[in-house]
Amino acid sequence: MAHPEDAYYRRDLALVHHRGFGFHAQACAPGILALLEPIRSRAGIVLELGCGSGALTRELTAAGHRVIATDASPAMLDLARSHAPAAEDIRTLVLPRDPLPRADAVVSVGHVLSYLPDEHAIDQALTAIGRALRPGGLLAIDICDLAYGKARHDAPPAARVHDDWAIITRFSLPAPSRFVRQITTFVRSQDGSWRRDDETHHNVLIDTARVPALLAADGIQAEVTSAFGAEQLPTGLQVLIGQRTA
Repeated sequence: MAHPEDAYYRRDLALVHHRGFGFHAQACAPGILALLEPIRSRAGIVLELGCGSGALTRELTAAGHRVIATDASPAMLDLARSHAPAAEDIRTLVLPRDPLPRADAVVSVGHVLSYLPDEHAIDQALTAIGRALRPGGLLAIDICDLAYGKARHDAPPAARVHDDWAIITRFSLPAPSRFVRQITTFVRSQDGSWRRDDETHHNVLIDTARVPALLAADGIQAEVTSAFGAEQLPTGLQVLIGQRTA
């Protein structure tokens, strides 16, 4: 995640996300692994942005990749260190302020860049990602298009309940380029009592069709597509796949 380190995915939401929402990373993993096969075969470094609790990280390392996993949430990083211990490094990285290590591939799921504060910050992050890629390096990330908000305009609240956690999410679209989720989590403590926490997540939506030209200025040939592989992504969640050609 990419706002100040304590803004998003604090302890309880990080735990609920880990326990109940790893399906997105698992669905995307086969397509990403297929894209990254040339990187694995030459033992290249994969930089993962917004690793969360390590769901994709674990898939990458199990396939033999060398991974630097990063996130801005300390709570998520604590989970990732336990869930994906085979990563070469798991560290704090806040976009767009922090420098990115050089890598042979940059991957991300969970529309990490959409958590940045505005479109300018997203452009800065995309430029930094492109420049971090070594020659021949690959880019594979998902990001929210303007269509993401349109598809969820006036969406009713959503809820999921489990034995030891529950989550309620309310949605709003205050502007065409800003999608807001008000998230309430309930987590059962060891003594049987329940904790409640509230977070508000702002996602910036962009016209993804303009991104290939932005990346081309730094030598990245990229395309916008609907999936990493054969998985079915939610409406408006687009995928950027690219390669450094020079």
